[in-house]
Amino acid sequence: MTIEYDEKGKYFTNVIHKIPIPSVIQTTSNLVRGFVHVRQNERYKDELENGEQFLAVTDAKVTDPAGNTIFSSSFLAVQKNQIVWIMPLSEEHARDSNS
Repeated sequence: MTIEYDEKGKYFTNVIHKIPIPSVIQTTSNLVRGFVHVRQNERYKDELENGEQFLAVTDAKVTDPAGNTIFSSSFLAVQKNQIVWIMPLSEEHARDSNS
Protein backbone atom coordinates (compact mmCIF):
# COMPACT_ATOMS: atom_id res chain seq x y z
CA MET A 1 0.00 0.00 0.00
CA THR A 2 1.31 3.44 -0.87
CA ILE A 3 0.48 6.63 0.96
CA GLU A 4 0.98 10.02 -0.64
CA TYR A 5 0.71 13.39 1.12
CA ASP A 6 -0.16 16.74 -0.41
CA GLU A 7 1.25 20.10 0.71
CA LYS A 8 -1.53 20.51 3.32
CA GLY A 9 -0.82 17.15 4.96
CA LYS A 10 -3.87 15.37 3.50
CA TYR A 11 -3.04 11.76 2.65
CA PHE A 12 -4.16 9.57 -0.24
CA THR A 13 -3.97 5.78 -0.50
CA ASN A 14 -4.68 3.23 -3.22
CA VAL A 15 -7.09 1.36 -0.91
CA ILE A 16 -10.62 1.23 -2.32
CA HIS A 17 -13.38 1.00 0.26
CA LYS A 18 -16.41 -1.04 -0.75
CA ILE A 19 -19.73 -1.85 0.88
CA PRO A 20 -20.76 -5.55 1.00
CA ILE A 21 -24.30 -6.07 -0.30
CA PRO A 22 -26.04 -9.42 0.30
CA SER A 23 -27.01 -10.75 -3.12
CA VAL A 24 -28.46 -13.64 -5.10
CA ILE A 25 -26.97 -14.37 -8.52
CA GLN A 26 -28.55 -16.74 -11.03
CA THR A 27 -25.94 -18.07 -13.44
CA THR A 28 -26.65 -20.22 -16.47
CA SER A 29 -26.49 -23.35 -14.30
CA ASN A 30 -26.43 -22.45 -10.57
CA LEU A 31 -27.65 -20.06 -7.93
CA VAL A 32 -25.03 -18.12 -5.95
CA ARG A 33 -25.70 -16.38 -2.63
CA GLY A 34 -23.11 -14.11 -1.08
CA PHE A 35 -21.89 -10.54 -0.83
CA VAL A 36 -21.18 -8.32 -3.84
CA HIS A 37 -18.92 -5.40 -2.93
CA VAL A 38 -19.81 -1.96 -4.31
CA ARG A 39 -17.62 1.15 -4.12
CA GLN A 40 -18.84 3.84 -1.77
CA ASN A 41 -21.08 6.41 -3.46
CA GLU A 42 -21.68 4.14 -6.47
CA ARG A 43 -24.67 2.10 -7.54
CA TYR A 44 -25.02 -1.69 -7.56
CA LYS A 45 -25.39 -1.48 -11.34
CA ASP A 46 -22.09 0.41 -11.63
CA GLU A 47 -20.25 -2.64 -10.24
CA LEU A 48 -21.80 -4.79 -12.97
CA GLU A 49 -20.84 -2.34 -15.75
CA ASN A 50 -17.28 -1.48 -14.66
CA GLY A 51 -15.61 -3.34 -17.53
CA GLU A 52 -14.21 -6.15 -15.39
CA GLN A 53 -14.78 -9.69 -16.71
CA PHE A 54 -15.50 -11.17 -13.25
CA LEU A 55 -17.70 -10.16 -10.31
CA ALA A 56 -16.20 -10.81 -6.89
CA VAL A 57 -18.51 -12.53 -4.37
CA THR A 58 -17.53 -13.20 -0.76
CA ASP A 59 -19.05 -15.75 1.64
CA ALA A 60 -20.40 -17.49 -1.46
CA LYS A 61 -22.72 -20.47 -1.37
CA VAL A 62 -23.44 -22.21 -4.69
CA THR A 63 -26.57 -24.34 -5.09
CA ASP A 64 -27.81 -26.55 -7.91
CA PRO A 65 -31.31 -26.20 -9.46
CA ALA A 66 -32.74 -28.51 -6.76
CA GLY A 67 -31.46 -26.21 -4.00
CA ASN A 68 -28.66 -28.52 -2.81
CA THR A 69 -25.45 -26.79 -1.77
CA ILE A 70 -22.67 -27.75 -4.16
CA PHE A 71 -19.96 -25.83 -2.33
CA SER A 72 -19.21 -22.81 -0.18
CA SER A 73 -16.23 -20.49 -0.33
CA SER A 74 -15.02 -17.29 1.32
CA PHE A 75 -14.35 -15.90 -2.19
CA LEU A 76 -15.77 -16.68 -5.62
CA ALA A 77 -15.18 -14.88 -8.94
CA VAL A 78 -18.29 -15.15 -11.14
CA GLN A 79 -17.80 -14.58 -14.85
CA LYS A 80 -20.21 -11.77 -15.73
CA ASN A 81 -21.24 -13.25 -19.08
CA GLN A 82 -22.62 -16.28 -17.16
CA ILE A 83 -25.01 -14.13 -15.08
CA VAL A 84 -28.68 -14.47 -16.06
CA TRP A 85 -29.96 -12.18 -13.30
CA ILE A 86 -28.70 -10.67 -10.06
CA MET A 87 -30.60 -9.23 -7.12
CA PRO A 88 -29.50 -7.39 -3.98
CA LEU A 89 -31.15 -8.66 -0.79
CA SER A 90 -32.12 -6.75 2.29
CA GLU A 91 -30.20 -7.76 5.44
CA GLU A 92 -33.37 -9.27 6.92
CA HIS A 93 -34.10 -11.41 3.84
CA ALA A 94 -30.45 -12.50 3.63
CA ARG A 95 -30.54 -13.76 7.23
CA ASP A 96 -33.78 -15.69 6.56
CA SER A 97 -32.40 -17.38 3.45
CA ASN A 98 -29.15 -18.46 5.17
CA SER A 99 -31.01 -20.25 7.95
